[in-house]
Amino acid sequence: MRVDRVGVVGLGTMGAGIVEVFARAGLPVVGVEATPEFLERGRGILEASTGRALARGRLSEEDRAALLARVTWSSDVGDLASVDLAVEAVPEVLDLKREVLAALDRVLAPGAVIATNTSSLPVTDLAESTGRPDRVVGMHFFNPAPVLRLVEVVTTVHSDPEAVACVRDLAVAVGKSPIVVGDRPGFVANALLLGYLGDAVALLDAGQVARDELDASLVAAGMPMGPLALLDLIGLDVALAIFGVLAAASPRYVVPPGLAALVAEGRLGRKSGRGYWTYERPGSGTVVDSGGEAAPVPGVADALVLPYLNEALRMVQDGYASADDVDTAMREGCGFPRGPVEEADDRGLPAVVAGLRQLGVEPVTMLADYVAAGRRTVRPA
Repeated sequence: MRVDRVGVVGLGTMGAGIVEVFARAGLPVVGVEATPEFLERGRGILEASTGRALARGRLSEEDRAALLARVTWSSDVGDLASVDLAVEAVPEVLDLKREVLAALDRVLAPGAVIATNTSSLPVTDLAESTGRPDRVVGMHFFNPAPVLRLVEVVTTVHSDPEAVACVRDLAVAVGKSPIVVGDRPGFVANALLLGYLGDAVALLDAGQVARDELDASLVAAGMPMGPLALLDLIGLDVALAIFGVLAAASPRYVVPPGLAALVAEGRLGRKSGRGYWTYERPGSGTVVDSGGEAAPVPGVADALVLPYLNEALRMVQDGYASADDVDTAMREGCGFPRGPVEEADDRGLPAVVAGLRQLGVEPVTMLADYVAAGRRTVRPA
């Protein structure tokens, strides 16, 4: 199936970013929002993003003008009648997403594909809110969409292989790195990332490590930022909502009470100016309440990283995702320097198993079996 024209419904930061991805790739895009005010907000996000690219020399004046000209703005979902594929990017509220998908089903041509950008909600449930569940596929971009390359293409029991191939091929055509996975809470990247972040918050809430030392420990271990700084960047309210979905599906996850308390206080992270850290102003990344350079605490990084590696290997063991998929997800979607299988292989599987057992965490069967057989890596050396 060929995609010549696309639509995006929901023009917050993520939706406007998806519009930019498509328009940069030369596709005509119809951007839809519920009200003229929200529509102007989306237009402003796109103009600001492309303006920054222009200022940094990454986009010429001519290319920026052509990109902006490819976008049509509308407050009427009916203006999507001629698109081949429409992406739903409204907030992570199940009933709202169902309502939007049902509206798209009513206006799109019979063969058109509906893609949902949900980060954690069940795609199967969303697909069944339409009369074309076989044409509904997850297309989960990561924020900022113009920068991060991962797209999780999520299939359901209803999915038409042609529709899945359409979404996967479109992701490749716009310069992304897609992985195709089944419908599970959190898919690959959020399921792994939120487990890691939840374990970090649990250490903090239990008083086992202080805020500054926690983040310093993970940065010293090679992470681009500490877990608390990452939560502030994501948005504590966004993370809390995903924790809720994951906790309802698996005992591996709990809703962190400390995180919930901060959200109740209105401390949402960078966007509100306060989260785990305090920032110069809302939206700024400049921290103003750091106590100075903190020393890493021995053992803290392994207490978070080793269970994360174990869960990634569980996905591989269960056949949910390949080793390449989980590595692509965490590198391209979460900005981790290495994928979890790469990390496990670099450490050596015997060391991973020994470290997990020291933490009181049972290694997944595949991992324990590999070590028992004398194997040091998941991928052949």
